[in-house]
Amino acid sequence: MKKIIFSLVAGLVLCAGVCAQNLRLGVLNGPSCIPAAYLLNEDVEKFAEPTALLPKMLKGEIDVGFLPANVAAKVYNSSNGAIQCVAITGNGNLSLITTDTSVESLADLKGKTVVVAGQGATPEYMFRYLLGKNGIAADTADGVTLDFSIPTAQIAAQLISGKIEYAVVPEPFATVAQTKSDKVFVAVDLQSEYEKFTGKGKVYPLTVMVVTKDFAKKNSKVLKSFLTDYQSSLAKTLGNPAEAGKLCEDFGLGLAAAIVAKSVPKANYVYIPAGSADARKKVEELLNIFLEFDASSIGGKLPDKGFYYK
Repeated sequence: MKKIIFSLVAGLVLCAGVCAQNLRLGVLNGPSCIPAAYLLNEDVEKFAEPTALLPKMLKGEIDVGFLPANVAAKVYNSSNGAIQCVAITGNGNLSLITTDTSVESLADLKGKTVVVAGQGATPEYMFRYLLGKNGIAADTADGVTLDFSIPTAQIAAQLISGKIEYAVVPEPFATVAQTKSDKVFVAVDLQSEYEKFTGKGKVYPLTVMVVTKDFAKKNSKVLKSFLTDYQSSLAKTLGNPAEAGKLCEDFGLGLAAAIVAKSVPKANYVYIPAGSADARKKVEELLNIFLEFDASSIGGKLPDKGFYYK
């Protein structure tokens, strides 16, 4: 997945009316950047490699970014707390998509191969967790085989062409597949499946906003103004997905405007401040699932309270 960096230049006026010093914002080229659509300007630097964002944050060249919760935790644990979680910005939006109308539950996948978007990431471990809760073994002959060989952006085309039959993907990739073929449908909503075992209304975070600890400490007013701006952008995105989609497409984020417009209502974009007990609880519930399968995926342990920016 490509990543691109957006620098908010000195002339950017934040919603709070403060003409702030530069706040350098890093976003993943893809769905996590959609709520920031109204913050983007033309001072854009693009990176082809997915590892580009984190080194720049750790060097102090990027101040704020968006990461999967487990990646943020791992960086925090391995960098002496160099970054902090500011907020949950995206809750779970994973789906099992297929053209096989006989599949109505995870149990119907026994003996089948499922392509999963994101090895070592939330889609993999959430899927493994839910399979286990349903008494289904992963990577066994009588269970479900997980396949990570297809890049996320290619999954929709492979499913439509019949080269694969089943896939676990986040938004907007489920919407992409359904838009291109009326034979593709969501067989299992993994959020609903998660609620069956954790309780009604329970959700898990897919994306968090992070800030470098040094920037947060030295520029608290600038960060506060930016967060006000971000929440305003999120509200506008939710209120006008079509316009947000056009902004995303115009800035070359790898997302078609029509796809963004259709996917936003399904994408579970939120803003939950990390300092709230609710945010920490949700993050830790997800990270405990990572711990169950691979402790190294979050840096060996749950991050301490210093991870959560207040």
